[in-house]
Amino acid sequence: MTERLIITGASKGIGLATAELFLKAGYQVLNLSRTTPPNSDIQHIAVDMSRHDWLSSHAAAILAFAENSSRLTLIHNAAAITSDAVQNVQMSELRRLLDINVVAGAELNQLLMPHMTGGDSILYVGSTLSEKAVANNFSYVISKHAVVGMMRATCQDLLGTGLHTACICPGFTDTEMLRGQVDNSEEILKSLAGNVTLGRLIAPKEIAETLFFAAENPVINGAVLHANLGQIEH
Repeated sequence: MTERLIITGASKGIGLATAELFLKAGYQVLNLSRTTPPNSDIQHIAVDMSRHDWLSSHAAAILAFAENSSRLTLIHNAAAITSDAVQNVQMSELRRLLDINVVAGAELNQLLMPHMTGGDSILYVGSTLSEKAVANNFSYVISKHAVVGMMRATCQDLLGTGLHTACICPGFTDTEMLRGQVDNSEEILKSLAGNVTLGRLIAPKEIAETLFFAAENPVINGAVLHANLGQIEH
């Protein structure tokens, strides 16, 4: 069997943990991102998904990787984040986040779906902020709500194809992105862990394992799975 994973944003964090878990399970893995993953077993195509023409010069190589797969999993993981509010959002930044977090995924779906068969899957990485909001994350919240909507619409449009889809929504995960958002403040990270009923941050591998389970189990279809260790509601 030739099982393959195409994943975006696998140079670090959740994406890298996911790529390595699929590799361990015997999958061939292709990453699409600007930065090369540190694991040389992960095949890589350097792309900038904020560019409107990003896919045109890489479509042939992506399709060549997907060709003749016995199982193909597509994971939309790449995401950009910024701090803004409805009062000060820059429209160019909102468009950039939507291009990376939403539009690029739709483009990949359109490219690959004609070459996917029953048992293959399209998975989305959302966020706790896919179904709630906090202040000063205006563009990111919009984009992550859109990811859930895109997954649900994907599920309906997959009727009769044998493909399945789901959106995994991580909580506070110990990644470079989260640490960058809080300037590596251990005090803030500890505070975030205190907002979880299990009292700790999530390891990227835990989200990777959730994605792998969703890929391997077609019964998980059209589902939003919150993988957050039980966030405390305020």
